[in-house]
Amino acid sequence: MIRIPVAFSLALFPALALADPPPAPHPPNGKQLVVISFDGAHDNALWEKSLAMARRTGAHFTYFLSCTFLMTKADGKQTYRPPGQKQGRSNVGFAQTREEIAIRAGHIWQAHLEGHDIGSHACGHFDGKDWSKADWEREFSAFREALAGAWEMAGRPEDEPEGWAGFARQGIKGFRAPYLSVSDGLMPALEAFGFDYDASLVTKGPGWPSFADGLPRFGLPLIPEGPSHRPVIGMDYNLFVRHSMGVENKRDSARFEERTLAAFRDAFRREYEGDRIPLQLGFHFVEMNGGAYWRALDRFLSETCSTRDVACVSYAEALPLIEDARKKADRSAF
Repeated sequence: MIRIPVAFSLALFPALALADPPPAPHPPNGKQLVVISFDGAHDNALWEKSLAMARRTGAHFTYFLSCTFLMTKADGKQTYRPPGQKQGRSNVGFAQTREEIAIRAGHIWQAHLEGHDIGSHACGHFDGKDWSKADWEREFSAFREALAGAWEMAGRPEDEPEGWAGFARQGIKGFRAPYLSVSDGLMPALEAFGFDYDASLVTKGPGWPSFADGLPRFGLPLIPEGPSHRPVIGMDYNLFVRHSMGVENKRDSARFEERTLAAFRDAFRREYEGDRIPLQLGFHFVEMNGGAYWRALDRFLSETCSTRDVACVSYAEALPLIEDARKKADRSAF
């Protein structure tokens, strides 16, 4: 039976308020954007697998990293205290060894060099629905310190790449809240820490980012799925719960893969042949139901990213394209 971290198995985001997609600007450069992201970014084998998938398909990803995977449990007891929690707590655990940290840091740097977007998923994967601005800032500070000190924590400071310090302090520009759960304190804290975008919303369908709160805010969409075409959040965990009630079922893995691929294809086709609203899909560094959702993703990207007028991009790459389209749409209104 698969071990799903408690952070992924607590709920199907029942309290989320669904946002209406903002009005659409003209398609950026006429392209259909496909934006794939991964939450957690911990399992080193899945770092290797996702980077290989990206090279094979030509896609760029956003990796939302949980920072407790850059420290051991012993380190966490000394250095990390999440808001409202005891010292050294984490809902998703810690790195098991210093060697594991070194390998993970190497993958993060490799992904950065290959054009992927490294974002923040905070640290210990706690629900921030009641957090103040100061609470979020405390968590962001912990993330920044953990990333900056990763090679030291790994016991390999001599292996720290040139440019790592600047990347750790200034290169993390995107955020997704654990559980997609936010509070009124989040946006002011994101702006104070210099983030460029938030990706913590859920929308009733594929949508352009909202610019109403200062920073651009992206939302994972509801997409039709299965024989009855019931909407589900376009994320592997939600499909896992839909398909097997959140209980690992390898026997039906191939069937779940086909259902997922069909849902991805239909959601893509609707936008590609329509208004070309960006399609966002989210995943975790856990292969649920025997890897059904990662296999579906690989097949989807293999057939989609090479399609004419399609760009499989990270959030960081999508944002300037969308902002440019928005400005063009504003100018054309006059």
